[in-house]
Amino acid sequence: CKPLCCETIDHSPCKLNFLLTIVANFRLAGIQTCAMADKASKIKAPSKVAAKVETAPTTATKTTPKAATAVPTPKATTFPPFTFDSGLQVDSADVAPTGVKPANPSVADIFETLEYGPAPESSSVVDAWLADHDRDFGHFINNKWYKPEGRDRYESRCPARDEHLAYTVQGTQEDVDYAVASAKKAHESWGSLPGHVRARYMYSIARHVQKHHRLISVLESMDNGKPVRESRDADVNVVARWLYYYAGWAQLMDTEMKEWKSCGVVGGIVAWNFPLMLLVWKVAPALAAGNTIVMKSASYTRLSALLFAEICAEAGLPPGVFNVITGSGSMGSKLAAHPDVDKVGFTGSTDIGRLLRRTTAGTGKKISLELGGKSPIVVFDDADIDGTIEGVVDAIYFNQGQVCSAGSRLIIQETVFDRFVEKLKLRMSKLRVGDSLDKCIDMGAIVHPSQRQTIDDYVQIARDEGCDVFQICACIPTDTGCYYPPTLITNVDTSSTVVMEEIFGPVVTAQSFRTAKEAVKLANNTVFGLGASVWTENLPKALEVALMIKAGTVWVNGHNMFDAAAGFGGYRESGYGRDGGKEGLYEYCKPKWMSRARPTISADELASFGKNVAPRPVNPSQSQPQSYDLETTGPRDASVPMVDRTYKMYYGGSQKRPDAPYARAVQGADGAVLAQVGEGNRKDIRNAVEAAHKAAGGWGKRAAHNRAQIVYYMAENIEIRRAEFAGRIKAMTGCSAEEAFKEVDAAINRLFYWAAFADKHGGTVQETTLYGATVKIHEPVGPIAIVCPDEKPLLGFVSLFAPAVVRANTMVIVPSEKFPLCALDLYQVFDTSDLPGGVVNIVTGSKEHLTKYLAEHQDIEAMWYFGSPAGSHYVEHAAAENIKRTWVDYGVSRDWYDHEQGQGEEFFYNSVECKNIWMPMGTMYAN
Repeated sequence: CKPLCCETIDHSPCKLNFLLTIVANFRLAGIQTCAMADKASKIKAPSKVAAKVETAPTTATKTTPKAATAVPTPKATTFPPFTFDSGLQVDSADVAPTGVKPANPSVADIFETLEYGPAPESSSVVDAWLADHDRDFGHFINNKWYKPEGRDRYESRCPARDEHLAYTVQGTQEDVDYAVASAKKAHESWGSLPGHVRARYMYSIARHVQKHHRLISVLESMDNGKPVRESRDADVNVVARWLYYYAGWAQLMDTEMKEWKSCGVVGGIVAWNFPLMLLVWKVAPALAAGNTIVMKSASYTRLSALLFAEICAEAGLPPGVFNVITGSGSMGSKLAAHPDVDKVGFTGSTDIGRLLRRTTAGTGKKISLELGGKSPIVVFDDADIDGTIEGVVDAIYFNQGQVCSAGSRLIIQETVFDRFVEKLKLRMSKLRVGDSLDKCIDMGAIVHPSQRQTIDDYVQIARDEGCDVFQICACIPTDTGCYYPPTLITNVDTSSTVVMEEIFGPVVTAQSFRTAKEAVKLANNTVFGLGASVWTENLPKALEVALMIKAGTVWVNGHNMFDAAAGFGGYRESGYGRDGGKEGLYEYCKPKWMSRARPTISADELASFGKNVAPRPVNPSQSQPQSYDLETTGPRDASVPMVDRTYKMYYGGSQKRPDAPYARAVQGADGAVLAQVGEGNRKDIRNAVEAAHKAAGGWGKRAAHNRAQIVYYMAENIEIRRAEFAGRIKAMTGCSAEEAFKEVDAAINRLFYWAAFADKHGGTVQETTLYGATVKIHEPVGPIAIVCPDEKPLLGFVSLFAPAVVRANTMVIVPSEKFPLCALDLYQVFDTSDLPGGVVNIVTGSKEHLTKYLAEHQDIEAMWYFGSPAGSHYVEHAAAENIKRTWVDYGVSRDWYDHEQGQGEEFFYNSVECKNIWMPMGTMYAN
C-alpha cells in the first residue's frame, strides 16, 4: 500500500478517507500494514475490553424502581456527566462527546483518531413548521386547530439538546367529548362509503407522508431523541407501508370481508417510543374498515401526531374522520371510558393496559392491547457469531432499547458464552451515543429524565443483587441531553429483577444454557410473550425452537423486523390483538349482524356476583313425578321408579366426584327431577385446569387430520344416540320432539363443519417485504375457560367447544346451568371417540360461582362467557389481572342455528393465536 499512501497524503482527500477506512479495517482484522502507513497513522492496536466491573456488596439495600410517569415540569433534568465504572480498562480520553471536531485537523490527527466527523441533519424545516404555528399547538379536531381557553400547557423539549420545541394543550373531559362527538358524526358518512373511496383517501395520505418524509423524520427525532437515521430509514417508511397496505384492504373489504362492518368510533392511545409509527398502526386498519378515530397522542412525544393530522387534512381526508387530542395520561382513560367510543386500541405498559381493560369492562367496547415485553435472544453455538453480535445491537440498542420487543434477554449456549460476551463488549465499545440529528451516531437520547432515572434504578438493583454491570461506548455527550450508555448485565439468576421485569432502555442481560430444551424453558420463563429471536445456521432447529417459544413474533437470524402484512402482538401479559396483516383488520371490525351492546348493570348485581349457597333437597310434594316419553325412551312401567342418576364431574378423561359433597337437582319443564349433578367449587376448577394444562402439550402436537377424525367420530357417536339426546333436550326444556331432533341434527352438522376446518386454517405465508419467508401459524390459545348459554343447551355447547378443540386448545367448560344433562351425556361420546383425557374438562354447578373462579384463575389463557351482563362485566374486569383474552356476550343472546352467529370467522378469531415466524434467506441472490 506504499504508493497509495504517498499519493493519498500528498494529493487526494477522497483517497485519504478511503485509505483511512482500509487501514482501520486491516487493523481490526489483525492484518499488518506497511511501515509508511504505520508511521503516518500512528494507529494503536485495539486492546481487549475488560469484562470485570465493580460488584456491589451483597448486603446492599435493594432499590425499588420508580414509575416512569409524567413530571410537573417537563424540562429535562441536568444529569451529572456519565462516568464509567472504575474497573473498566478504558482511557477516558478516548470517550468524547459527539459532534466535537478539532479545528483544522491535520492528516496526522485524522490518522491518529480515525474519528467520525459530525454529520448533522438540518432542523430548519422543523423550525419553520414550528414557527408557522408559533410553537403553540392545540388539538386537531374536524380538520381544524382547536385551542380552548383556560387549558394548561405542556412544554415539549428536545431530549438530545434540552431545547424548547413547542407548547401543547393539556386537554380536559370537555375536549374529549367534542372530539368524540365530531368522530361520531363523521362516521355516519365515512362508514357508509364504498371501500374503493376509502382506499383513494388512504392512498392520498400515504403519498403525502412520502412527500413530507424529511420533515416527519427530523421532527420525530427532535421530539423523541431517537437517531434521525432510524426515524428516516425505519419509522417513516413503515408508516407509508402501513397506509398503502391497508388502502388495499379498504378496496377489498366489500368482497373479502363482506360479513364484517366497522365498529364505529375508535379511541386510540399510543406510547412515546414510536409516536407516529404506533399511531398509524392503529389508524390505517381503522380507516380501512370504515371507522373514525380520536387519537390521544403520547404524553411526552406529541408533535408528530399533530403533524400527521395536518397531513391527513392536506390529503383531503374528510373532517372528523381523524382527530388528535393531547393531554396527560389520564386523558387516555377519559377517552376509553367515553360511552360513544366503540373500540379502544392501546399500545403501552402492561399496568396501563390492565387499567384500561378494567375501565372498559362490561361496556360492550372492543379492546386490543399491545403491551410490554421481555424478549429473549436465543443464540446457539452453530450461529454466525459475528453476525449475531450485530443482531444483538439491533435488538437491544435500536431506539435506545425503548422498544416493546427489544431483545433484552440474551440466552447463549454455554460452549460459546464467554467468547460471545467478549465480542459483544468489544462491539459495545465502538457504539456512538450522541445528538439525535447526527447521522453518524448509533444511539440517541432517552425520551425523558424520568425514564432515564427508571433505567438507572434498575441497573442499580442489578448491582445490589450481585450482578456484574458492564457499560461502555465510543462517545457520549457530557454537557447536555438525556443520555444513557449501552449496558450489559451478566452473572444474573433466572429470578433476578432485571431478567424478569421490563426496563425499557439500552440494557441487556446474559444467561447461558446447555440444551435446546433448557433454552426454550429460559425463553418462556416470563409473564410476557411479545417477541423473540433464534440464532442458528440449522433451520430445522430454528423452526422447532420458534414454535416452542410462546411469543407472537419470532425472528430467525434477525430481530425487530416489521411489515404491514404480518401481524404484530403478544401472548400472555404482552396483550392480545394484532397490529398488521388481515389479523389486524379484525380488531377494528365486528360481524354485520352484531350491534353494540350497552348493558346496564346495577351495583348490587356486581356486588353479589358469584356468591352461591349450596343446593338443598327438592321437596317431592313440590315437584312432579317423572314422566316417560314413548317417542324417545320406549314403553315403561310407570309404577317402577327410574334408577337414581347423579352425574359426576369430568376432567382428565374420567368422571370425578365433586370436591364438596353437594349435588343439585335438574328439573324438567314439567317440574320432574330428571337427575342430580355435582356442585362444583374452586377446587374442582383447580383440578380441571391442571388436567387441561397437562393435556395441552400432547394435544397441540397432534396432526390436524387426527383432530378432525376425532371430531367426526364424535358426530358419528351422537348420531347413534340421536333419539336419546333428543329425548333429553325435550325433557329438560319442554320443547317439541321435532325441535329437539332439529337441535341434535344441527349439533351433528356443526361438528362436521368444524372437523372439516381442522386441517384448513393452520396459517399462511405473509407477503412481507422481507427477502425470505414470513409464515403465520395459527397456534392454540392455551387452556380456555368456556361458560355456555342456557339456550340450545346441546347446540350451544357443541358450537363453543368444537372450534376450540379443532384448533388444538384444551378447555374447562361449564355447561348450561338449567339444562346440563345433554352436555354431560357427551362423557361417553368423548371416551368412545378417542378424545385424549384432559382436552375437554366439564364442571357443573352454579354458573356464576364457577365463572368467578375461572375468571380469576391465573393459568387460564382466555375465557368465553355467554350469560348475564353482570357476568360479562366480571369476566372482563377480573381477566385484566393476567391479561387473559375474553369473549363475552353482554347478556345478548344469539341464534345458534344461524351460520353467521353460530359458526364462522368470529369463532376462528377467538380460537387461535397468530404467530409470525420471520425467516430471511440469502446466500446466492440476496445482493
